[in-house]
Amino acid sequence: MKNIRIYIFSLFTILSLSLVAQTVNQEEVLKNIESYTHQIIKEWQIPGMALSIVKDDQIIYAKGFGQKEMGIDIPVDEHTSFQIGSVSKSFTALLMAMLVDEEKVGWDDPVKKHLPDFEMYDPWVSDNLLIKDIMIHRTGLPGQSGTYIPCLGYDQEDVYKMFRLIKPSTSLRTGYDYNNITFIIAAKIIEKYMGKPWEECVTERIFIPLEMQNSSLNEKGFTSATNVSIPHSFDYENGAMAVKALHGAEDQALYWLTVIGPAGGVVSSVVDMTQWIRFHLSDGTFNGKQILSEKNLNYLHRGQLITSQYPNRITTYGHCWFIEQNNRYKVFFHTGTTWGYAALCVYVPELNLGMMFLANSEIPATPRYAFMRRLIDLFLGAPDKDYSGEALADWLKSEQADVEKADAKKAETVKTDPAPYNAYTGTYQKERLGDALITLEQNELYITVGPKNWKASLKHINGHDFSFYMGGHTFSIHFEMGDDGNAASIDIDMGQDEHFGAWERI
Repeated sequence: MKNIRIYIFSLFTILSLSLVAQTVNQEEVLKNIESYTHQIIKEWQIPGMALSIVKDDQIIYAKGFGQKEMGIDIPVDEHTSFQIGSVSKSFTALLMAMLVDEEKVGWDDPVKKHLPDFEMYDPWVSDNLLIKDIMIHRTGLPGQSGTYIPCLGYDQEDVYKMFRLIKPSTSLRTGYDYNNITFIIAAKIIEKYMGKPWEECVTERIFIPLEMQNSSLNEKGFTSATNVSIPHSFDYENGAMAVKALHGAEDQALYWLTVIGPAGGVVSSVVDMTQWIRFHLSDGTFNGKQILSEKNLNYLHRGQLITSQYPNRITTYGHCWFIEQNNRYKVFFHTGTTWGYAALCVYVPELNLGMMFLANSEIPATPRYAFMRRLIDLFLGAPDKDYSGEALADWLKSEQADVEKADAKKAETVKTDPAPYNAYTGTYQKERLGDALITLEQNELYITVGPKNWKASLKHINGHDFSFYMGGHTFSIHFEMGDDGNAASIDIDMGQDEHFGAWERI
């Protein structure tokens, strides 16, 4: 009886949503959304953005706003390319699902069955990590671990060999910790059985069948695009937003984009991404062509673990989609953020509705969610609500609090002079990371590190602590001094307070 009641309630909810959607004035909804777009662009100082909306398998809206670069009058249009960041993860998940369809792999297969050389920090985890674990963020690795390693010039194979160095923060499958580098593992499995690089697999198995004609991948695709937006940083400085254009491969972290490609390397437009949304709102077909079995499409859309829970909503994570069930509707979504770009892909199956948001500014997730909430509300016939205004007030308050906290900590810090700079020079070595060379040139310290021998100047912070900027990221470095007054080892913070241990002086 209980199951029957749940079924009747679910059926009633779906029918109610459908009836409400039918009574909505679509033209008025789009006018409202466009007006809201201008408001959000102004409030969040977004140089350029694009928005597309899919309804009932049709593109009902696709438009660009603002400029490709702040201060330069070259407009964004609906075909302008942006980096979509972590929305790319769902492309890798689809390729893996295709391999499952072909019975070459299984979701519950151990990774080691397909990659015998695979090693994690814990040998037991090496043997028992499953394919599905690597894409739903339950590997036990610390959240975002390894994300900045490519900024030092290490490639995918280097990162793959470093998994054994990364200490877990939890036991396998006991928690959700979002990660990027695990998708390198997925890409290696895909490449093994599809017989081609991940990039070619995405192009041939996804872009071409879905008619995503202006989509590309990684640094090569981004730099060769002719209609492309320029990325912009987004920070809080002197009590206000600070938006600046990013130029050059280092500031745009383009090498990182390629290494992290399977987790964030897709470059696309809102028009092309409507094809991606249409596919996910289908039964596994696109324009009558079977792309994936309905069974495995449903698997990709199945929540695997809870990421958050509140009295009025619960959010789970599927294969590269957040799935929120609240007291009004169910929505699938994923954000994407890279150096200077922000994205959000959304679809609501009960309404047969989807949206793609792209911006050339690294704005937080909240203004993106404002679009999502507003759009769904309008198609449900609900009253207007200014989600962006609420988010902006919260963001400004939070950023100011962080500044005050940092200032207080700085005021309490006792400043200490460094040792004579020649005490730090030398060659330092770490397993699987290679050598780091510290040199003194014209009274300034430099570090040369990584397989590409990139070089950067060291900035003194306090005592034996320094920092350096490389590949788009600022790294902290600490010198551990020996009894003789010279440095004996260094410790490089790889980001997210992640350390691989001491690099010993040789």
